[in-house]
Amino acid sequence: MRILITGGAGFLGARLAREILKRGQLNGQTVDELVLADLFPAPADLQADARVKSHAGPMLEQADLLKSGFDGVFHLASAVSGECELDFDLGMRSNVDSTRLLLDSLRASGKVSRLVFASSVAVFGPDAANPMPDRVSDNTLPSPQTSYGTHKLMLEYLVADYTRKGFIDGRAARLMTVAVRPGKPNGAASSFFSGIIREPLAGTHTTCPVDANVSHPLSSPGTTIHGLITVFEASREAMGGRLALNLPGLNVTVSQMLEALEKVAGPAVRARVKFERDERIAGIVSNWAKGSTSDRAHALGLKADNSFEDIIQQYIDDCRERPGYPAEALRGLS
Repeated sequence: MRILITGGAGFLGARLAREILKRGQLNGQTVDELVLADLFPAPADLQADARVKSHAGPMLEQADLLKSGFDGVFHLASAVSGECELDFDLGMRSNVDSTRLLLDSLRASGKVSRLVFASSVAVFGPDAANPMPDRVSDNTLPSPQTSYGTHKLMLEYLVADYTRKGFIDGRAARLMTVAVRPGKPNGAASSFFSGIIREPLAGTHTTCPVDANVSHPLSSPGTTIHGLITVFEASREAMGGRLALNLPGLNVTVSQMLEALEKVAGPAVRARVKFERDERIAGIVSNWAKGSTSDRAHALGLKADNSFEDIIQQYIDDCRERPGYPAEALRGLS
């Protein structure tokens, strides 16, 4: 099999690549070539694998690569929520225009690729005509309140229509907010969900820009990667339709996250988080889902993380064992 991961040099893309290489196959077929396309080159450990081909540059400049034919595609590349709110044109180019190019290139290749599109829980939002339930389900009518969520919803339907026409075998999985992400904060409005855990564990004081009672569905990196691969390998019948499904999420409040941090790492680590409201971030987050359900994903055998303590422990274990995690990431632990 020849597999493409867009966003393959990023945190989730690189982790997905390492998992595929470790398995050596998808859906019972050997992965002979894994193409990683991103703005930046893939990490060195991935480039050292003979099966990996790394392509760096804007996706809108990689039409020839995208037309070259793939058995499977994981489309993770995306401008994130905060970026899209600050720069409308950037979001449209990076998300909508690039994905249209990808889909048309796959169509032109003459091969019906199986494609997993990484959508987002951000497709859900409140509207006067469509009140948002406390927990959004696979069947909740999306009404996004950010440009990023709007892009994701538009592309869910585009993937579904290209699938209906037989151009691709597409499936869209709505990712819950992934935590804990390593490295520096990114432009996502959700970045603080990782920051209030990552920074204290590194010995750094940080601020939480929203109230302690804010609730949101979260997923660990490992659980998210398992969900993407499971969706890729699922039959069309098992998917239960062409429309997007919710990946499982653990519904927690910020207060519960910090309680879990104290249980795992101690009160001194928890004390490094202070509340300092940021009206821009808080305003975005107030329009997000407070919780989610995922019946279709459960039917595929997928489950949410057991607890937020488990999510924190996964991050600690990753810092000790995985490439891509800085050595100083746990210097705040006594």
